[in-house]
Amino acid sequence: MATEKDMQQNTFPMGPKNDAYAKFFTGQSYLQDLVRDPAVNVGVGNVTFEPGCRNNWHIHHDGFQILLVTGGEGWYQEAGKPARHLVAGDVVVTHDGVKHWHGATKDSWFSHIAITAGTPEWLEPVSDEQYAAVEEDK
Repeated sequence: MATEKDMQQNTFPMGPKNDAYAKFFTGQSYLQDLVRDPAVNVGVGNVTFEPGCRNNWHIHHDGFQILLVTGGEGWYQEAGKPARHLVAGDVVVTHDGVKHWHGATKDSWFSHIAITAGTPEWLEPVSDEQYAAVEEDK
């Protein structure tokens, strides 16, 4: 189980509260942009989730998302598939048009580098029932 202190000592900074995207998350997340170059058409950021925090279901259109897990424990799930338990060192590749979500386990902080191209379409939240079912299968 990773703590907030573990996330603050991570290789990349935790960043401020992710207020700009708060409406797309259940729980508190933090975001540190790592690449801010308008000539580069790929976003790179360190996303940190408090225990139990997860983002809404979403789809990346005309692009992709790569997650490089850097700390803690989390979940990644594509629609219609079992959730995948994630720990530091795991890599997730989400292809164009795939509905998915990701976030922390209920008792651990979680951090990943998100490398994202394309346009996200934010969908419904992951319900407490959906999240609890994933946690029960751990």
